Amino acid sequence: MKNKKSKTIVICSSTSFYKQIFEIEKQLKDLRFKVVIPLNAKKMKQANNFNPELYKTWHKNPCDYKRKAYLTRKHFNEIEKGDCILVTNYNKNGKYGYIGGAVLGEMNLAFYLKKPIYILNPIDTTSNFVEELYGMFPIIINGNLKKI
Repeated sequence: MKNKKSKTIVICSSTSFYKQIFEIEKQLKDLRFKVVIPLNAKKMKQANNFNPELYKTWHKNPCDYKRKAYLTRKHFNEIEKGDCILVTNYNKNGKYGYIGGAVLGEMNLAFYLKKPIYILNPIDTTSNFVEELYGMFPIIINGNLKKI
């Protein structure tokens, strides 16, 4: 997929990493990719507030899980339309290369749809999902976006 203007990369990321994805987005655009980022990441940037708990309102109000479902379906639709996904995995809770359950679900969808799965950094080998993660044969790019 080397530097094709028509290729669309969908970024999949823990909400905790949304602040970092804007630099990744810029670098990918410089490499002439189209880039899709999660809807809440855009809202966080507009508000200049990257505190995940402010946007995860369903933690305090279970009725808001409909919002979580909406965001999940919207991003799944983007994955379906895109050419590949890029998982941004950084340090979270002392785990370097953290990938949580929501991103695992997005990766499962991409795998099912036979889309290439790129992971920015090495996978946390202590993850509860390590078997599932490696079972999707992701391409770990070790921070080098030119490997996409």
